[in-house]
Amino acid sequence: MAGRINDDDVKAVRGAVPIDTVVSEYLQLRNAGGGNLKGLCPFHDEKSPSFHVSPAKGVFHCFGCQEGGDTLDFVMRVDHLSFSEAVERLAGQAGITLRYEEGGYGRSSQQGERTRLVEAHKVAAQFYAEQLQGPEAEAGRRFLTERGFDQSAAEHFGIGYSPAGWDHLVRFLRGKGFSDRELTASGLAQEARNGRPIDRFRGRLMWPIRDITGDVVGFGARKLRDDDNGPKYLNTPETPIYHKSQVLYGIDLAKKDIAKGNRAVVVEGYTDVMACHLAGVTTAIATSGTSFGEGHIKILRRLLMDNSGSEVIFTFDGDAAGQKAALRAFEDDQKFAARTSIAITPQGMDPCELRIAEGDEAVAKVVEGRSPLFEFAIRSIVGQHNLDTAEGRSAALEQAAPVVAQIKDPSIQHEYAVRLAGLLGILDTQFVVRRLGQLARRRTTGRGAPRAGAYGQGPAAAAPESAAQGAPQQTAARGGPALNLRSPAHRVERELLKLALQRPELVAPAFDAYGTDEFTAPPYAAVREAVEAAGGVTGADDDFVTRVRSTAPDDGVRALVHELVVEPLRSARGREPDEMYAGMQLVAVRLAAVNARIADLESSARRLEAQRDDERSAAVRQEIWTLTQYGRSLQERGAAAL
Repeated sequence: MAGRINDDDVKAVRGAVPIDTVVSEYLQLRNAGGGNLKGLCPFHDEKSPSFHVSPAKGVFHCFGCQEGGDTLDFVMRVDHLSFSEAVERLAGQAGITLRYEEGGYGRSSQQGERTRLVEAHKVAAQFYAEQLQGPEAEAGRRFLTERGFDQSAAEHFGIGYSPAGWDHLVRFLRGKGFSDRELTASGLAQEARNGRPIDRFRGRLMWPIRDITGDVVGFGARKLRDDDNGPKYLNTPETPIYHKSQVLYGIDLAKKDIAKGNRAVVVEGYTDVMACHLAGVTTAIATSGTSFGEGHIKILRRLLMDNSGSEVIFTFDGDAAGQKAALRAFEDDQKFAARTSIAITPQGMDPCELRIAEGDEAVAKVVEGRSPLFEFAIRSIVGQHNLDTAEGRSAALEQAAPVVAQIKDPSIQHEYAVRLAGLLGILDTQFVVRRLGQLARRRTTGRGAPRAGAYGQGPAAAAPESAAQGAPQQTAARGGPALNLRSPAHRVERELLKLALQRPELVAPAFDAYGTDEFTAPPYAAVREAVEAAGGVTGADDDFVTRVRSTAPDDGVRALVHELVVEPLRSARGREPDEMYAGMQLVAVRLAAVNARIADLESSARRLEAQRDDERSAAVRQEIWTLTQYGRSLQERGAAAL
């Protein structure tokens, strides 16, 4: 059984790698105000960013799906890791040697499965890269040279060679301490008829496939010999760390330029990615052994922030197969908020062949000369019909019109309607426009429209600002009662707790004297208790939020803590929160508690007076008078009266 990782080492790992650095490996983050960042949530589909990160506090929270936590929680959830695997991954990134309570420093036998499989792929990639320089790999080097790739290109993309023997890699990895079970589970080896593991890839040119963080999780292998009876390209099978529908070749190299330029170029193969990058199109990526699909879309949407100013360009050969692939890509258009375009390479050449024939500039020119995918789809549909007959024109209109009706922008939709009329040779342009309008209205009203939620038409994710402003919707911590955010008391209690967690120095030491009963919403009272259990705001330090999270009684309260940490302070709109603003929130919460207590006492006094209990009613009246004077002082003097 694996030993428990030392608590001090876990704490060191938590603080070693900034949360925004880790999250930025998976999605683009932009300024959200108040020192926080936001992006599209990696845990659920959304059109507008509701995923917020607080670099100062080291936590994240999504106001859409309510996921939240610290850096380790994020890594665990986004990569489906155990706690120990997440700690080991971040420790490796930070260069921290972990201690395990049951002895030893970072023993390999104690590492989680995913960590071990990733490490096996890392070692295998190094092994293959070294083999590329040997005499047996001459055919592989010749293959690269013929396609315009020199040694530096091979090194940049980590290309290698798998020896033709049965178990060269297996024996090498065994020598590095990996078990036969790990080699089989990783997909690097397969069982022979005698039950012993043998190399899966033999005598092939090897492309390491990395995930978005840069970890090698699989390989693509191209056959080189005529006596190889296997497929032209052989990819790693599905494994615990490799899912072909969720990886994009080249994404580790392209992600920064994709996010920076708001553009991604989708090509069809490994050599096409290489050719594009070497030609200066550094946003090129490709799928690995599968068609472009839902999982790949999610990766790009998070990097592009899925705004209307971003663009996804699909490149295909100009032959029939390429056109068919382009139309398949068009089916996914509505899953992007980004514009989708198509770049057709000339004479049936792929980008790699085009670079060889005409040079780097030709590749870049094809990409820059792209055309809207809608236009390509419409022309392809129209081209299938005989437009010399009325019947052909009518059939083309009925098939192409629903495509145009899908265009999101009404002005562009109208322009394409007019263009479609021209393509069909229909003189009555308004007839086509009206037909398109009917289909578009049917789509938006639900008659014959996509099911609810498709194309991003479902309920919008709750934005943090709406909670701060007291929007009509109900917001609740998971597992806790709903909060009526129309209530001024609940709004101000929320703001005070946000100050306590984000800017504790502004509300210290007064906040620590507040009772739990001064927070009338039960979830807020639970957060107040967690703050107290964590030592209060007066003693807040860099680990304060972590302590609050650890003292929260359940996941619902922890989720609310994450939410309060990343939600912008209302005062931050236009100016930084200061002591005056904090004092206003402190006074408002205290004054509400005083008024509530006065109301309770007034009720008690009236009951006692009805019972003619003069002595007890007088005592209650005295308390009412004292509280009334205190309330008046709070109104007049503000925080100075606390």
